Amino acid sequence: MEENMLPTADGGSLALYSYGNTQTPGSRRILVVGGAFLTAAIYRPFAAALGSRLGDAWTVDLYDRRGRGKSTAQPADYSMDTEVSDVALMLKHTGAENLFGHSLGGAVVLNAVRSFLDPVSQDDGPVPARLAVYDPAINLDASLDTRWIRSFAEDVAKGRNSRALARMERAMQFSPTLGKVPEPILAALLACTSKTKAGKLARTLLPSGVGELRAALEESQHAKNFSVLPRNTHFMAGAKSAKYFRSTARQLHEAVPGSSYLETPKGIHGSVPAAFNTLLDDIGDYFAQS
Repeated sequence: MEENMLPTADGGSLALYSYGNTQTPGSRRILVVGGAFLTAAIYRPFAAALGSRLGDAWTVDLYDRRGRGKSTAQPADYSMDTEVSDVALMLKHTGAENLFGHSLGGAVVLNAVRSFLDPVSQDDGPVPARLAVYDPAINLDASLDTRWIRSFAEDVAKGRNSRALARMERAMQFSPTLGKVPEPILAALLACTSKTKAGKLARTLLPSGVGELRAALEESQHAKNFSVLPRNTHFMAGAKSAKYFRSTARQLHEAVPGSSYLETPKGIHGSVPAAFNTLLDDIGDYFAQS
């Protein structure tokens, strides 16, 4: 694994991790963009496993988005435009011609490529030859009630971390089981995880999570706005992921001519960083196509 720090146009820096031979041509490089509340370190097993699945001729690039890992904090004017600019930077630096996004990272890459294809946009980035997303987190046609984000932000600001996490879990339904637990009880259960490694990480990333959730979800978007995406865009969802993610992926697929859609059996929202074998095969098969 090779690590690099890349300076951004707004004075920040991003930590990039490359798994494989960094001299690999762009046609065999995949840039992975992770979701909310997760660092590049969480995705490393996935990146390494995907690289192994594809073979020695491939390289998987992974970076810490703003406010996590070794990357700098979100700037004062942080928005989805910040994320789009960062994707462009990473694609240009690595030369990767393949792009994959998970969850909120799926929203980032879809908005980025859409912006790159917009003739009036000021975003200048290379359009990937292959683009895939798994459980993309986009608020299509106001299908997601985002009023909870304001209360979530207030909880984070006042240090009510377990309550904030419970509020998000209830709203997003990441887990079919936890999503049904009454909020006060769920907050108490999550408080018990505050001293675990995963619990500490989630709480550390809560402030940046407020910004990215607002950037990705508060503004409703129409599925047809994404119809300009490449015809071979691959939309994926876990068969056991929350209904919202499956519905969003299907609607986007229906809006993008020539795109494909696949539900991974037994796949859940967290199958990507967990390097779920069946999902790895599905992703690898798509990117390895000639």
